Amino acid sequence: MTKKKIVIAIDGHSSCGKSTLAKSLARELGYTYIDSGAMYRAVTLFALRNGLIKNSKVDEEELIARMKDIRITFEWDTDTEKNTTFLNGENIENEIRQLEVSNNVSPVSTIAGVRSELVIQQRENGKNKGIVMDGRDIGTVVFPDAELKIFMTASPEIRAQRRYLELKEKGAEVDFDKILQNVEQRDTIDSGREVSPLKKADDAIVLDNSHLTREEQLQWALEMAKEIIEEHEG
Repeated sequence: MTKKKIVIAIDGHSSCGKSTLAKSLARELGYTYIDSGAMYRAVTLFALRNGLIKNSKVDEEELIARMKDIRITFEWDTDTEKNTTFLNGENIENEIRQLEVSNNVSPVSTIAGVRSELVIQQRENGKNKGIVMDGRDIGTVVFPDAELKIFMTASPEIRAQRRYLELKEKGAEVDFDKILQNVEQRDTIDSGREVSPLKKADDAIVLDNSHLTREEQLQWALEMAKEIIEEHEG
């Protein structure tokens, strides 16, 4: 008998490990991971290919008009065990990780018309359930009816320390105080922006992972998911 599938929305502050948990949870449940960040990167790639970004300036009006020409989907690659992003049927997973896209994705992601169009596609991707998606407004805006909503948080100091160690491992010269300041600024910006601000859904379960390992977080989330799946099967 096929198990009942649900939608899992994971929101939370920056540097909380939302994507890591979402990907692991999707893999364990056999669900599709919807990478909202990759969707904005895909739109950015489309804009670059079509001359809609020049000198880091986006032709917002034309890009919004062309959103109807953009279709973004995801597939799990069993060979590489990675999520793969497709733009109009073309595998663009590697291309959207390139520096040119990274340098231009921020201005694209702040365009309200782009965000609203992608919400439609995100909901389309989730209409058959069996998905995990992370972001800032998944449980409040994209999937307000998600069966399981998780809101991840940790103290700013813990998150700054994690980012500090991650950058140090990559050989970067970093200052902890500056990283902490950046984390706190991100929190203020994410929570205060006009379009889709970071906000905990009323029915979200809070996961404070300040003192939890990745494995402990995954086990906690799996238990939550399986409990809700069983409830819906009952």
